Amino acid sequence: MTIFVDNINFSLRMSLTILRIVGFWAPRDLTRDATVWYNIYGIFSFMFILGTYIIIQVVDMCLIWGNLPLMTGTAFLLFTNLAHAIKIVNLVTRRRKIRRIIDDADLLLRSESSGEGKEIVKQCNRETALQLILYIFLTLVTMIGWATSAEKNKLPLRAWYPYDTSKSPAYELTYLHQVFALFVAANLNVSKDTLVTTLIAQCRCRLRLLGLALRTMCHDMDMPENHLLTEHQQAIVKARLRKCVARHQAALHAAVQVQACFSEPTFAQFTVSLVIICVTAFQLVSQTGNLVRLLSMGTYLLNMTFQVFLYCYQGNQLSEESSAVAAAAYDCPWYMCGVPLRRSFLVLMVRCRRVARLTAGGFTTLSLASFMAIIKASYSLFTLLQQVEEKK
Repeated sequence: MTIFVDNINFSLRMSLTILRIVGFWAPRDLTRDATVWYNIYGIFSFMFILGTYIIIQVVDMCLIWGNLPLMTGTAFLLFTNLAHAIKIVNLVTRRRKIRRIIDDADLLLRSESSGEGKEIVKQCNRETALQLILYIFLTLVTMIGWATSAEKNKLPLRAWYPYDTSKSPAYELTYLHQVFALFVAANLNVSKDTLVTTLIAQCRCRLRLLGLALRTMCHDMDMPENHLLTEHQQAIVKARLRKCVARHQAALHAAVQVQACFSEPTFAQFTVSLVIICVTAFQLVSQTGNLVRLLSMGTYLLNMTFQVFLYCYQGNQLSEESSAVAAAAYDCPWYMCGVPLRRSFLVLMVRCRRVARLTAGGFTTLSLASFMAIIKASYSLFTLLQQVEEKK
């Protein structure tokens, strides 16, 4: 069994390898019996990392219902774990479709032969790798802050347990479980978000490669003195244009497949993030006396905001790249072609006016405008919570 996943993109290699180690991305070469054992391992991992935690936090929420500060202290991580669980279930149930999207993009990007095209692929790799590193940094700072901010005989995070967690060795064992589960769950969350945003980035990369192919369509041709392509040259351009149209359709189809696989979990993430950002900000202003806890809550707020921003930024850039294909087609010397070829170029440019857009559950478009709307809605809920607390 191969542990490390091979892919041209560094972020996908890291994300899929982490998912495989934890039990949510089975290798292709497993036998039937090995697949069964791997799935059992995945279920055990889910319960150890998330399932148990969700149950004890739901019970704790019921016990402290009505106490707003305590409820927000439990809610911000409970909602994070619920969104986390939804994304894991989606990943496992749609694993075959997601694998096909990954394989198609990997095959196409590896086959790029031109120097400029390879540089575009490298730029995509660098961008997604930088986003992954920043995401991991914010996550690790938050986790370390939570793990070290617990007071004596108190756990890092609120939760209900059917035993006294203040006594040894129950306290030490529960503390270790919380810290270990948090670290693994946080890295899993980063991996799943990186998987989605990197697949969107690769759709953008494919559109940029298409734009390059359109702009350089006639670069290797000698221009006649009358500035009109010969019949042989037009035949070559026609064949290249047909390939470009096929590549355009394939790139748009890949974006549609990403939408089909991740639309509902992304909507759940956006809905939950709206609440999480709000209650985390409320917890942040309520923290007094514990500087480490204050800093860790601040980085958690940045982490959740950055998570939403990644989705919205990549979706926004995908729309920009899809509209840029029309400009790339216009930049090639279409005016040297005959009327039938000019008409074909015109059809392509008109088609590219329909911008590719990704949505979250069919309700919210992944764009920077949606990101600002989520931040504004979170701030409105935050001020409402403050007003309710001040009236008590």
